[in-house]
Amino acid sequence: MAIGAVIFQYPQEFPPDDFERMVPDAKTARRLVSERSPELLDLLARRRRRFAALIDVATAPVQPAEDVVLIAFCRLAYRHGSWGKDFHHYHNEGHIFEILGPRLERLIDAVGVPALGLRDWFLLALFAAAHDLRQREVPAFAAGIGSNERASVEETFRILRMCGFTEERNAEVFLAIELMISGSTFDARPPPPMLEYNSAEIVVQSGGALAQKLDEKLDKHAAGWRADPRIAHALQLTLIAADLDTANVAEAFPIFMASTERLCLEREMRSHRDPADPAAALPVLNFLSTGQGHYFFDLHRFSSDYGRQAFAAAKQANTEPMRKLIHELRARVPAPRNGTQVLETFRSIVAELAP
Repeated sequence: MAIGAVIFQYPQEFPPDDFERMVPDAKTARRLVSERSPELLDLLARRRRRFAALIDVATAPVQPAEDVVLIAFCRLAYRHGSWGKDFHHYHNEGHIFEILGPRLERLIDAVGVPALGLRDWFLLALFAAAHDLRQREVPAFAAGIGSNERASVEETFRILRMCGFTEERNAEVFLAIELMISGSTFDARPPPPMLEYNSAEIVVQSGGALAQKLDEKLDKHAAGWRADPRIAHALQLTLIAADLDTANVAEAFPIFMASTERLCLEREMRSHRDPADPAAALPVLNFLSTGQGHYFFDLHRFSSDYGRQAFAAAKQANTEPMRKLIHELRARVPAPRNGTQVLETFRSIVAELAP
């Protein structure tokens, strides 16, 4: 069976926006990163040294691959990060850093550099940089894939082509990154009252990342895919990518809770609530206690053997602190005045529980 680079035949309906035009090429991206986030260049240089045994610059020059990451980073920094005017507390360039940096480093430490090929490591880095490129698309699901993810796939394809990748020569790259970004959809449709797709809200309402069910979607939309080893391999990378994306549950407890707070603040922003208002009191309390407990204990599962090897033990170490946090937060602010009071209490409890 021959399947092209695009597996899911959803409508191509997400054209370039102003942020793409602000970062039109790799030269612009390198200049911007050098001026504003030089630590990313340092990270890529360290990673290049670590992968030295896999790199043959004569046959696989690394600059085009790095250029793709840099362009995606700059566009997210402008679109939803600290460089622009629509700051998202969680889905911003910092989320790229945490996946591309320490989480990917922990995976490499756990499984070893030779466990994956150079192209696979590049795809995981590209996933870190590109999977959240779009966060404001109108809700619309096709093959179970969210509109934010579909738009991010399309933009990533444009970046790849800009950097010299083609579907003819690099079919595995296009195929794999489509599955990886598509699989990062949290598989829950917004309830009717929700007027916009709130990524932070969906995380704690869903049954987890679509990656865990992507084989079923492929059975429905790409019959015969199991006979194509490229797709089978891409699916394994998709499961690893999903584990990297959700491995905040395996961070040191204060770091885990800092990401939880950022997600909460983004949720309130996307819900058009100020945490200082009384209307935010119960939403913030419920999100930081019941919602996070439901996600941590009931919904979240690592999807890949590599993910479990790298992160499962660290997640288990957060189990008891998480139980204590939920209990203490509910006990100390049973009837909060506003969301700010809940957040302040939350931070105090986290500090008390820190090792």
